[in-house]
Amino acid sequence: MKAVVFHGIGDIRLDDVAEPKLKEPTDAIIRLTASAICGTDLHMIRGTMAGMKPGTILGHEGVGVIEELGEDVRNFNVGDRVVICSTIACGNCSYCRAGYYSQCNDANPNGPAAGTAFFGGPEMTGPFDGMQAEKARIPFAAVTMVKVPEGVTDDQAILVSDIFPTGYFGAEMAEIKPGDTVAVFGCGPVGLFAIVSAKLLGAGRVFAIDSHEDRLALARAQGAEVINFEEEDPVETLKRFTGGIGVDRIIDAVGVDAQHAHHGPAARKAKADKPEFKREVEQVAPKQKPDGGNWVPGDGPSQVAQWAVQALAKAGTLSIIGVYPQTMNAFPLGEAMNKNLTLRMGNCNHRKYIPKLLELVRSGAVDPTAILSHVKSMASAIDAYRNFDLRKPGWVKVELEPGAMIQ
Repeated sequence: MKAVVFHGIGDIRLDDVAEPKLKEPTDAIIRLTASAICGTDLHMIRGTMAGMKPGTILGHEGVGVIEELGEDVRNFNVGDRVVICSTIACGNCSYCRAGYYSQCNDANPNGPAAGTAFFGGPEMTGPFDGMQAEKARIPFAAVTMVKVPEGVTDDQAILVSDIFPTGYFGAEMAEIKPGDTVAVFGCGPVGLFAIVSAKLLGAGRVFAIDSHEDRLALARAQGAEVINFEEEDPVETLKRFTGGIGVDRIIDAVGVDAQHAHHGPAARKAKADKPEFKREVEQVAPKQKPDGGNWVPGDGPSQVAQWAVQALAKAGTLSIIGVYPQTMNAFPLGEAMNKNLTLRMGNCNHRKYIPKLLELVRSGAVDPTAILSHVKSMASAIDAYRNFDLRKPGWVKVELEPGAMIQ
């Protein structure tokens, strides 16, 4: 079968690989009908998330049809259409039972202290082959798969595999209460769903910060007040719009590949911080292999964290759902402590949210496809990756169709 395979930093290929087989009685094999490219995949290719094992199939978002079931998977039938949770969970340990599926004690073969297990990730996350392929093995399938309701399309369901739950998780962690003023840094797919989720939780005002006009336009369409950090200082603007107080809640939907400002008033401060940013990049991405303009790590790893702490009102909450590797240790701790800020962060507990969000989609309360910009055959996956990595205008979220392979 065909799959998108990681060979090294800056090196991904569409390869012929062996079809997956059942390994455990709790496994399932699915034939994928939809997958997607996520910003998290780019971290691995750019080198800002180390430890990728060459030969690993990429991708942690999937929708498909069950072809085989292990004998201990009792809640599904062969032929059922399912969405796959991006993080893998056993459903039995104390963390899963408490709703902390991303901290499952048993899913990660590296042991309980290894942390989140997810598809298509570094060796410390499993590794588990991902879903940018024609078929995939799903561990702990009774919990890691969720049946797709009638009336929900593949285009809708694929967005509930990871990015909608992650955005909702970020809004929930931010402790948004009705009437709160919220800022979302990053208007990529997860940031856009964080805006949607903040509105669902009753936010009074939502600000969206980015530098790409097409993404800011999508944020504005969701009702957010937009700020382009290449044109104005986001901290000063947020304070001006909040009477000098700052916002109540901030969601960081960017992570380690953040870019600092290169133009406008915010660029002056970034210039002073450039030596520190350079040190951070060397720390989080000691091995890099840019290919022209592709696979270039962000030049301001801690930029969003700095802006967020500065722009929050005293006693505000910072929710971090943008990905940071374990090698990232820069954070304005002293400033946060002296403002009595609450910091909450982590990997999404997908299995907790997916059933609820699927129902919102089925009922028509939310149509997630508003942010789906491209649907491509798996055969064109590498070109799609390159365009998405460059954040070319209009390239916001890319769905891949494994069934549309060119023979």
